[in-house]
Amino acid sequence: MKKIAFEMKLIKGNEAEYQKRHDQIWPELIDLLKESGINDYHIYLNRETGSLFGVMKVESEMLLDLLPQQPIMKKWWAHMKDIMETNPDNSPVSIPLENVFYLP
Repeated sequence: MKKIAFEMKLIKGNEAEYQKRHDQIWPELIDLLKESGINDYHIYLNRETGSLFGVMKVESEMLLDLLPQQPIMKKWWAHMKDIMETNPDNSPVSIPLENVFYLP
């Protein structure tokens, strides 16, 4: 199992809406994420900067790489594009983060 961390960016003023949408996350999206080997998934918000920091454990990076092709994933990205920085395909701009310290 591998832990992956990344940063995304929320458009300022959309903090409450972002929280609301995740409080109401679609069950079929949860199922897809779990079926794709994702677990222990957290997203943290820096309210000062609008930065979102995601951390998740994945069983297989190959399964993770297939997510962008899934219709429900594309639908979620389209649902979120108005409140986040996104790429032309509506996926969130996501910057991989490097682990520089670990305290077991």
